[in-house]
Amino acid sequence: MSTAVFFHAHPDDEALLTAGTMAMLAHEGHRVVLVVATAGERGLADLPHGDELGRARMDELHASAAALGCARVVQLGYGDSGLAIDGGVAEDRPDNAFIDADIEEAAQRLAAVLKEETADLVTIYDPAGGYGHPDHVQVYRVGTRAAEIAGTPIVLEATVNRDLLLKGIRLAARFHPSLDVRSFERAYSPGDAITHRVNVRRHARAKRAAMAAHGTQATGGDGERTLGAMLKIPHPLYRFVFGTEWYVRRGLPRGTRLRHPFDNP
Repeated sequence: MSTAVFFHAHPDDEALLTAGTMAMLAHEGHRVVLVVATAGERGLADLPHGDELGRARMDELHASAAALGCARVVQLGYGDSGLAIDGGVAEDRPDNAFIDADIEEAAQRLAAVLKEETADLVTIYDPAGGYGHPDHVQVYRVGTRAAEIAGTPIVLEATVNRDLLLKGIRLAARFHPSLDVRSFERAYSPGDAITHRVNVRRHARAKRAAMAAHGTQATGGDGERTLGAMLKIPHPLYRFVFGTEWYVRRGLPRGTRLRHPFDNP
């Protein structure tokens, strides 16, 4: 069996982007390791920013990891960089904010885990950091370099099919005109760039349990949180909507269509 390391910025990111794949690989007998850069102590929640929120979110992360069958959870120890109102880098971020970390130093920390685990695969994010969170962009930079240092052979960028996402957003905008469709036009990855389309419908219950573990992220703020809304979707529809997870592996021909993280063309 192989070892797959899933690298994320904050607790709950794993539940949204890669949980089904993690559950699938664990079910198949592979070793699954979850690494987060931060404790998410500056995320939007009913609890105030700081150590208490960070501890709560790490507890949630361990509950999520257990639901997915992870063998190990690692926190690299960086501070949550937070997010400015306009979606950019927050000015009041902590001294050890992940976005300010030296890429080589941070990559060495992650590479140490990859080497210790003799990882066959590591997941990061696409260059846009998905929807552009600064810590997610940093995951791409740090994860790419760490894989080079450790010699990890398979690097997958966890993403979303932008073409399908835009179709859904445009449909929703008919009923919710306040939705800014343009903000998603450069998010994630175009469909023809995606190399792996992983069917995780058999593991939808584990994925939903991972989402539900992150209770602090289902509430807080002025409106309904995305995670809270996702958890209200009836299971048959949830299984359909969240039944595919997408990845990009660089160096493969555009249009490659693979079905399993360890597949090769």
